[in-house]
Amino acid sequence: MIKLQLHENWQLCNIRQLDWIPAQVPGDIYAALLKTGKMPDPFFGDNEYQAKALMEEDYEYKTVFNYEETQFKDCQEVILRFDGIDTIADIYLNGCCLGKVDNMHRIWEFPVGELLENGKNTLRVIIRSPLKFMAEAFKKYKNRGNEDTVEGFMHLRKAHYMCGWDWGACLPDGGIFRPVTLLGIETARLDSVYIRQVHEDGKVLLVPEVDVETVDEEESEADGYESAQALEYQVTVTVPDGTKTIWDDCPDEIEIENPQLWWPNGLGEQPLYQVQVDLKTGDKIVDTWCRKIGLRTLTMHVEKDQWGESFAHEVNGYQVFAMGADYIPEDNLLQRTSRERTRELLLQCKRANFNTVRVWGGGYYPEDWFFDLCDELGLMVWQDFMFACSVYELTPEFEANIRQEFIDNIKRLRHHASLALWCGNNEMEMFVKQGTWVTKPTEVRDYLFMYERIIPEVLSEYDPDTFYWPASPSSGGSFDEPNDPNRGDVHYWEVWHGNKPFSEYRKYFFRYASEFGFQSFPSVKTLETVTDDPKELNPFSYVMEKHQRNYGGNGKIAKYMQAAYRYPENFSDFVYASQLLQADGIRYGVEHYRRNRGRCMGAIYWQLNDCWPVISWSSIDYYGRWKALHYYAKRFFAPVMLSCEEQSWMTVEADMNRQHFEFEKSIRLNVTNETLDAHRVLVKWAVRKTDATILREEEQWLEVPALSAVWMDKVELPQIDCFNEYVSYEAWENDQIISQGTVIFSYPKYFRYLNPGLTVRVDGDEIVVKAEAYAKSVEIRNENDDLILEDNYFDMNAGEYRVKILDGKPDGLKVRSVYDI
Repeated sequence: MIKLQLHENWQLCNIRQLDWIPAQVPGDIYAALLKTGKMPDPFFGDNEYQAKALMEEDYEYKTVFNYEETQFKDCQEVILRFDGIDTIADIYLNGCCLGKVDNMHRIWEFPVGELLENGKNTLRVIIRSPLKFMAEAFKKYKNRGNEDTVEGFMHLRKAHYMCGWDWGACLPDGGIFRPVTLLGIETARLDSVYIRQVHEDGKVLLVPEVDVETVDEEESEADGYESAQALEYQVTVTVPDGTKTIWDDCPDEIEIENPQLWWPNGLGEQPLYQVQVDLKTGDKIVDTWCRKIGLRTLTMHVEKDQWGESFAHEVNGYQVFAMGADYIPEDNLLQRTSRERTRELLLQCKRANFNTVRVWGGGYYPEDWFFDLCDELGLMVWQDFMFACSVYELTPEFEANIRQEFIDNIKRLRHHASLALWCGNNEMEMFVKQGTWVTKPTEVRDYLFMYERIIPEVLSEYDPDTFYWPASPSSGGSFDEPNDPNRGDVHYWEVWHGNKPFSEYRKYFFRYASEFGFQSFPSVKTLETVTDDPKELNPFSYVMEKHQRNYGGNGKIAKYMQAAYRYPENFSDFVYASQLLQADGIRYGVEHYRRNRGRCMGAIYWQLNDCWPVISWSSIDYYGRWKALHYYAKRFFAPVMLSCEEQSWMTVEADMNRQHFEFEKSIRLNVTNETLDAHRVLVKWAVRKTDATILREEEQWLEVPALSAVWMDKVELPQIDCFNEYVSYEAWENDQIISQGTVIFSYPKYFRYLNPGLTVRVDGDEIVVKAEAYAKSVEIRNENDDLILEDNYFDMNAGEYRVKILDGKPDGLKVRSVYDI
């Protein structure tokens, strides 16, 4: 096959103004307008309004490319392929209309052999206004959905988040965001290659299912039998050490002896085998498919048990506790995304001990590089189909459109080792059952058709080996109590949306928590990119609330803050306290879920990342800066983790002004082991004064089997002074601390911290923090607030604590703790 990419000489104009400017393909309209000064930064202030208005217009992309007939002389057909157009567009080649596209999630192809001219050719793509389309569709159908999003968004197969969300700006960009290619086909091409795996003792059988599309399929089937017979494929497998083996003559199966298995992060390595399928006619290769795969079994273990029904990833026969976060698109401007940027984000997931990411259903199906990187890093992917928080009008045209969308993306992604499951949608089974946004009975019927008939039909044909789950949350479908805490997966939002305290997490033992979260402000440095007015750096200013898309969210952060901390005296301390709140809230949940491993088998918090500078639920902000939560995640997702289930003033919500003000003061330690090896750890704990002097100290050796959680005995501490004493705890292995923490028994705002007199210095590739007393949630920052450290926002007893610098320069270091709030 001959491939000619058409990425040069593109121009863009508003078709009403005909003001041509240079444009990048792959790229987007906003990025081109920004680069040429035609629009202001859409993230700054409230420029979002101006940016949104620009998409009331239609735009034209145009390029002139050179086509040489001699290069394609052996090709019987030439196809123009668009891997991604956002979203509604008319395509013209040399003045001839090739067709109309209306789905950014699909691949679009047009036969153009008879239209191409030797020499210069003109390709035009007219992008139609998505806002006008959605407004007209809403008038026609009246379907309802997420109130933070433009009315009618569900009728357009465009990434929903572009139209606004409760963490996202309304920036309905458009463009040609994936490659454009001329494909020259000689005789035939590979339409589909599906590599199935059969795991037997000591070997893996690869079973290739290869579908070939000939240039004229009807003729091949009827009259061209001999020509069709001349086509055959050859398979080359390259093992991780580089050794290649070739199988000729259309092999039905390929035996891999002594297979090196692929494992999620924390359980083993991620060896990848390259599989190349060459389609041949005689000795000539006419098309090639080449991908990397991992040898593994991966499904969901669903089985009735004493608590209800299990729901756990099962990898190579082992049930694995899922640890990670929900991933949203990385930018509102798709041209700014790249393999390097995604690698950096996913690397931070690995650094924080993730083994799973959930791709949320209101964005777009990720680029190939996203899955390539997840394969390499050992991150299992929960992949939603792109439906979220809305009912949909299942017209025949819409059904045909989404069926092809499913086929395109299943065929593109199914070979990846990291693909853990397909999921039908985000939150719609739950909302439809509740009647949310439902305006007519057909919407309920259409829900069942889409997620319990159409998608399963397509998967049964194109990817029967990957587990399918109809919705998130769900108990298995058919409106059978979605969000049941004892079955399937759960989205739990009573903490935050329901205003419940963090201790509420401990009342539930979800089988798999796939969404739960708490908001915080990003770094002050990040917020300084959206305003140049110091007065706007206030939680309740216009710009800060414009960059808070969950209505009343900044006030909610302040409400939770008053329960935990004294009111901060400046904006920087407010940001710091908000991040500690977020981190502690999610820690409460995750540590509880991991302590109850076996009953609960997944903790996926909302959310990993941001698509613009915003106050949100993310643990990494738009510019890649780690919030406190991401450092906490590194600790609470540690392969072997020691945690404490304390009973305290906070857990019982005791009112000190009531007559009977009393509460239990106790600790119960737990070690959870998410590795395939048993661990023998020494657990130490101590009661300490605020200057870190030890008042009581105990230790115990603990045997922790593989993939288990082990409780220690509860210890009552009725005499502990909740204002002036605390408990520290540590897990030791091979003479090193592998997990540690502290716990107090009052609200943090009441604890009488001594001034720890924190100092900080640099020693080679390490930062050394020194404290003269107990210091809680110690934060280390540099001038640009872009350090990535081995640890941060940590508790420390008096003494020194060393942390390695992973990224960034230790210039202008600052350090603070809860004492400073």
